[in-house]
Amino acid sequence: MIIEQPSFLWNDYELIDSGDFSKLERFGKYIMIRPEPKALWHKSMSDDEWLKQAHTEFKPGAGFGKAGKEDSGSWNMLSKMQEQWVIGYPNVPFSLRLGLTSFKHVGVFPEQSPNWDYIFKTTKECAAKCPENVKPKVLNLFAYTGAASLAACTAGADVTHLDSVKQVVTWARTNMELSHLDGIRWIVEDALKFVKREVRRGNKYQGIILDPPAYGHGPDGEKWKLDECLFELLTGVAQLVAPDNSFMVLNLYSNGYSAVLADTLVRSAFGFGKNLPKGTSLEYGELVLRDSFGKALPLSVFSRLRRG
Repeated sequence: MIIEQPSFLWNDYELIDSGDFSKLERFGKYIMIRPEPKALWHKSMSDDEWLKQAHTEFKPGAGFGKAGKEDSGSWNMLSKMQEQWVIGYPNVPFSLRLGLTSFKHVGVFPEQSPNWDYIFKTTKECAAKCPENVKPKVLNLFAYTGAASLAACTAGADVTHLDSVKQVVTWARTNMELSHLDGIRWIVEDALKFVKREVRRGNKYQGIILDPPAYGHGPDGEKWKLDECLFELLTGVAQLVAPDNSFMVLNLYSNGYSAVLADTLVRSAFGFGKNLPKGTSLEYGELVLRDSFGKALPLSVFSRLRRG
């Protein structure tokens, strides 16, 4: 099993401290306190030290902890800061517009940066094997504000970015423009419905990225529940991934799923037996954030498939 964390070269993000169900983070020039249910240990710094450094603190609302409302709340401003600002990511590179939302999120999940690096590297490998003037096709499902889409686009892919929320697709388009990129195809739709339609059409992709939530709704009220829908989605994705010169990245941050479970899901959905087909590789692991005191905060698990 692989354990990965953001590169120390990424100067625009830092997990300063974690503990007592919270994390103290810096995004660019702003420092914030946010809830973190997985930070079961004690803080290394005092509460006063946290508050002296932080520009803002997220306060959970009445719905916090309930399915579909686990992140609702408001921000308590501790010192002057902008409500929107831009950070860079040097490894690829691209730019991301961040902002304070009522769902504790700011527009990026920094633990995902090893996946961005993998997507960028693997997409470039696929592009190098494509015929001249042909771009690899990459589909990003549950694509949020688009960091993974930007990684694939920067590497030369023809990217389809799909999310069920129009506002975050608009946010992703802003990130594309800030990164001086273009050509990404934007789709506001239910992911499972889209995948089923693409299977019927016989379409294939060199790369598919999926980072599904525990719960969600499509734009037409379609219900998404991870436990019930994930395997069906993966069996459809298995039919869309090209048989050669292709890849898939599955990330799971909800429901306490393990990396071994992610690996077994992919193997089963793709119909792999005990031994992988020739030319196919499969790796799995955890993505963590490590604070400045060395404590590792595990936030998601992944499975990565490579063909050819």
